[in-house]
Formats: sequence, structure tokens, C-alpha cells
Amino acid sequence: MKAPRLIRSQSSAGIYWWVSVGSALIGVLAWEALARANDLPAFILPPPAHVAERLWMTLLDGTLLRHAGVTLLEVLLGLSAGLAAGAVLGYLTAKSPILERWLTPYIVASQAVPIAAIAPLLVIWLGPGLISKIVTCALIVFFPILVNTLTGLRTVDGHLRELLESYNANWWQTFIKLEFPAALPVLLGGLKVGATLAVIGAVVGEFVGADRGLGFLINAGRGAFDTALVFVAVGALVVLAVSLYGGVVLLERMLLRRRPD
Repeated sequence: MKAPRLIRSQSSAGIYWWVSVGSALIGVLAWEALARANDLPAFILPPPAHVAERLWMTLLDGTLLRHAGVTLLEVLLGLSAGLAAGAVLGYLTAKSPILERWLTPYIVASQAVPIAAIAPLLVIWLGPGLISKIVTCALIVFFPILVNTLTGLRTVDGHLRELLESYNANWWQTFIKLEFPAALPVLLGGLKVGATLAVIGAVVGEFVGADRGLGFLINAGRGAFDTALVFVAVGALVVLAVSLYGGVVLLERMLLRRRPD
């Protein structure tokens, strides 16, 4: 029964890959046609060939990789910090209704304020360096991780919890054997959302104040009317976000592969 399912999965993956490639090619052709039909200047809509040439130049001189590396570092550190803070506080609030009632207004209020409004304050308080970007990423990742952790822990079967209590399991045994496995699928769902949000947080922080990173590169291209450079930097951000999302998907498959269908 496993072989037919594997064949179907491989066939679906192949079809999905070809559809994705075809969709990308259609998008590039439409882009080229739009630029040619309207005879738009390059600083408004550069043709794909112009963007490809600019991409090659930034790869040769190391500009793109240097700035992309800075943004990637900010995203990874911010994502890690937001994951740790959100998971820990989510666990504590799931265990303490009093703590949840006390913290909920502050957590909701923090999410009601756009990150673009908070980022300038973080740059003022923490400086334009790496720390302010990490905190910006962590703040935007924190909420979905906390909510998903809280939701996952509340889905734990009460009968299984009572069973472990009957065997005198301590809190660590209950966490490792029951709570963590039960909450893991929901937590990984929040991590997939957080992986893409962290990229947004890093770019917002770089827009506000930075001398490196893909957000800084976009600002530089915009200021010089180098629209092709803006396209290159935005494309790098897309690749970065998709790669992080794909990494979380692979992690999810690895951790959940032994779960029953």
C-alpha cells in the first residue's frame, strides 16, 4: 500500500515543479511584453534582460551576496529569538490562566501597532546596528509563535494527561512524552509563518536605518533611480523567504514523519 502512495507523491511533485516553471516563464514573458509594448523607460520598468545584467554585475562584485548575508543573519537571529520567547511565554500562559489574563492586553496591544511604527523607536533606543534589526524580527515573529504554542498545548488530550498523572509523571516527563509532541505540528505551522515574517521585519528595520542589508540596497537603488537594482534586491528577498519557508517544511517532514497518517 506504500508504493502506490509514493508513486503518486512523486508524480504530483513533478507536475507541481513543471507548473511552477511554466508559471515563472509566463510571468517573465508578460513582463517583457509589457515593457516593450508601452516603451517604458528603464527607471520605471526595466526589461528582464536589464535586470539579469544587473544581477550578474552585483554577483560579480559581491554586492548582492554581501548584503544578502547581512539580512540572512538578522533574519536567523531574530527568528530564533522570537521562537524562543514565543514558545516559552506560550507554554507559561497555557499553564497559568492568571498569567494569560494579565499578559493578553499587552500582547494584543503590541500587535495592534504596525512594526513600521515601532522600528524607528528601536533604532533610536538600540542604534542602527544589528541588535535593532534582530529585535524587530523577533517582535514580528513572537505573536504567531506564542499563539500557535498556546493553541497546540490546549489540544492535548485530557485523558492522556490523566494517564500520565496516574503513573506519577513529573512535569518534564509530561512535557517530553505528551505536550511537546502534541503541540509540535501547530508550533511548526507558526514557525512557517514566522520564517516569512522575519524577512519583513529585517527589511523594515533596514529601511529605517542601516548601512548594509537588502533593505539598504533597495533604498540605494531607489535613490539612484536604479530600478533594476531594486528588482534584484526584491528578488533576493523572495528567494530568501521561500528558502526559509522550504527549510521549515523539510524540518516539519523530518520531525513528523513517524506520526501515524
